Amino acid sequence: MMVALPYFLIKFFEVSFNNLQLIEPLLKALHHEGYAKPTPIQEQGIPKILEGRDLLACAQTGTGKTAAFAIPILQLMHQQKQNASRQQNSGYAQRRRIRTLVLTPTRELAIQVEESLRTYGRYLDIKHLVVFGGVSQFNQVNALRRGVDILVATPGRLLDLINQRHVSLNEIKFFVLDEADRMLDMGFVHDVKRIISKLPAQKQTLFFSATIPTEIKQLANVLLQNPVKVEVSPGASTVDTIQQSLYFVEKQNKRLLLAHLLSDAAVQTALVFSKTKHGADRIARDLNRSNIMAEAIHGNKSQNERQRTLNNFKNKRTRILVATDIAARGIDIDALSHVINFDLPDIPETYVHRIGRTGRAGASGVAISFCDYEEKICLADIQKLINKKIPVVKDHPYDVALMHPQPQASQQSNFNKRRNAGGGKRYGRTFRQRA
Repeated sequence: MMVALPYFLIKFFEVSFNNLQLIEPLLKALHHEGYAKPTPIQEQGIPKILEGRDLLACAQTGTGKTAAFAIPILQLMHQQKQNASRQQNSGYAQRRRIRTLVLTPTRELAIQVEESLRTYGRYLDIKHLVVFGGVSQFNQVNALRRGVDILVATPGRLLDLINQRHVSLNEIKFFVLDEADRMLDMGFVHDVKRIISKLPAQKQTLFFSATIPTEIKQLANVLLQNPVKVEVSPGASTVDTIQQSLYFVEKQNKRLLLAHLLSDAAVQTALVFSKTKHGADRIARDLNRSNIMAEAIHGNKSQNERQRTLNNFKNKRTRILVATDIAARGIDIDALSHVINFDLPDIPETYVHRIGRTGRAGASGVAISFCDYEEKICLADIQKLINKKIPVVKDHPYDVALMHPQPQASQQSNFNKRRNAGGGKRYGRTFRQRA
């Protein structure tokens, strides 16, 4: 005879996060969000962080790395506060001082880290604040004065607040350096080193980077003490969960092809990548003229504009977001159905980062890439990196083969006939000039 288990017991046994020795308020928050199973980086990283170990993690956006450090830090801080209260350490218990610093390269990523802390820490008495440039510091300073446990910051604004003596890092117990390689790419390494020099020697450090170039390796060696190393490969495993396709199209027809593909209601949301800021604006304008709701996000937009655009996309008020690579850094959208490479990236690793924004944490997703004649070198580099040929979609309305159906051999044959008929003079000069 089968006995039905109560619903709460069924949910309890389904949750493998329970195996990571997390406290009940965190498990409750994870249940509330519908998270049942940790990603590989969470499964490997969370127990080591809870043991107090330094961590060197090689992982890109989309692997669940934010939760991998946010969840154990919230637990450790909660336990420290409880211990302090039992010891009647009123100075610790009553006045909040910054105990954790999370440093991120972009405003968008900083905001999303703070949102994650709010989500996972909803049942804990831990206060967090995000600070970044591009907006008035007035509200940020007032929040700091009221007391903060966890500070999430970008380097420039943090240094400004330190120099104005609004922020002290003297009591930091946990330091997270997120996306360290992007700090290097964006020229923030010197700022990061200045911030590190102001941190206490005794602290737990968590170091996250998608790649580990020489300068990042040197920085990690200085920062970390006997770290645990965790590596989650972004390569084939991530790429293989995504349905990739390639459209050969002439450059001037890309915008027409994009509007044609987005006219399909099956494309619920799409992140479209452009090489340039001007190009992103132009693509968004063209889509809106075709009655496809789209907005662009890039570095020339104000912080308020960027955040409004991102919120519209997250809340599905905007169906299509057009972005440059730098502006898209840190964008973390749940259930993003499509990524479209309007322009192929010059750096093949960027392709993997781009398409990894769909197919999050093992889910399926669709990545579409346009390729014109000038981008064929980029395509070859990308296919070499991912070690596979991207399937080509043929017979679409703007297919190069359809628009120029004459085979190359026939074109050359007709060219030779015309050249011979003209005595080889006019056509011969043109041929040499082209050569």
